[in-house]
Amino acid sequence: MKNHSFKIASLGIQHVLAMYAGAVIVPLIVGGALGLSSKDLTYLVSIDILMCGVATLLQVYRNKFMGIGLPVMLGCTFTAVAPMIAIGGEYGITSIYGSIIVSGLIVMLISQFFGKMVRFFPPVVTGSVVTIIGITLIPVAINNLAGGSGSADYGSLPNLALGFGTLLLIIILYKFSTGFMRSISVLIGLIVGTVIAFFMGQVDVTSIGEATWFHMPTPFYFGLPTFHITPIIIMTLVAIVSLVESTGTYFALSDICDKKVKEEDLAKGYRAEGAASVLGGIFNSFPYTTFSQNVGLIQISGVKTNNVIYTAATFLILFGLIPKIGALVTVVPSSVLGGAMVAMFGMVIAAGIKMLSQVNFNSQENLFIIACSVGIGMGVTVAPDLFAQLPENLNILTSNGIVVGSITAIILNIIFNEIGLKKPQVVQDSLVSEQK
Repeated sequence: MKNHSFKIASLGIQHVLAMYAGAVIVPLIVGGALGLSSKDLTYLVSIDILMCGVATLLQVYRNKFMGIGLPVMLGCTFTAVAPMIAIGGEYGITSIYGSIIVSGLIVMLISQFFGKMVRFFPPVVTGSVVTIIGITLIPVAINNLAGGSGSADYGSLPNLALGFGTLLLIIILYKFSTGFMRSISVLIGLIVGTVIAFFMGQVDVTSIGEATWFHMPTPFYFGLPTFHITPIIIMTLVAIVSLVESTGTYFALSDICDKKVKEEDLAKGYRAEGAASVLGGIFNSFPYTTFSQNVGLIQISGVKTNNVIYTAATFLILFGLIPKIGALVTVVPSSVLGGAMVAMFGMVIAAGIKMLSQVNFNSQENLFIIACSVGIGMGVTVAPDLFAQLPENLNILTSNGIVVGSITAIILNIIFNEIGLKKPQVVQDSLVSEQK
């Protein structure tokens, strides 16, 4: 029994490590841009980690009203970073949280409508979206492997050695180990890589000493929310964009776990995300969405049970309540984390390709959908300023490669596979002609 509990805990920690850096970076960027004090920034980071755990529980625990019931982790969405900074700069920080609360409520209201759109997400769309998600995440992994974008030692030999060494260790473990050891190969790689980095002088433990032992979440920490129409519209657009991204993640997990996702399941998943955002606004954190990097981890580990995700969520809540414990995770060097990310994000791409294997590749229309959606998604990722001249509100939709690629796949699928379908008689005549 103890051995089983240890395995579950180890797998849970592995999921936390996979998404921790991505979750922490958002409050650091937003808080820094808004000029928050050290005390306020500490609160923002801590409450964000705690709410990641709460949001995950809302999504994993399936009930009559919300929760998709798949092994999915939730974290703050990167799509909201630029809009939050813009809103905070013009309307104040309280307006940020007012718009998050309202947008979360709107998502909960429209969830049933979104659930009825499952027909617009066949394998050609979902496979393309998941592939795009994986491809657009790879640059993040590579930059981390090199030491972090903008770092003074970017691309140095120690960083490359640690990054590729961590990746090599994960590959070796995955090749030559079995069972539990194989399922936690990423965690072992991160631990060994961090230990080696420590002896190389690459690990800074200052944050552990400076962190406090306990932190109590406070509703409306930054003041009562204020409501303005423009920030509400902007944040609602961000929320809808997040739903598009999440839909791809849901289908990827359903494919991995062999669990069919129905319309009502999607609606429950959307409601959980909306409820998480409402709570995020109340406790002054962020809007929340599914973290696709954990999909790759599930694919690598082969462990698909929700118990592991429950455990990961519990750890996140503890880390949020006890910042000093949470600070232990932050000492993992960027290069070590990047090495692990290459494997995890690559598996997301592989999951997308697997979903595309269900597509009829004899159809030129399907090939065109895949070609254009993946091409445009990757293009915007490489050249994020492509649509910089468009109005600011539209930039929310057009500056993200995942979003642009996803929308392209959805629209092209409607054009080629939904509008103007051939009548049965025409199809029958065609078959007769082929037989002749």
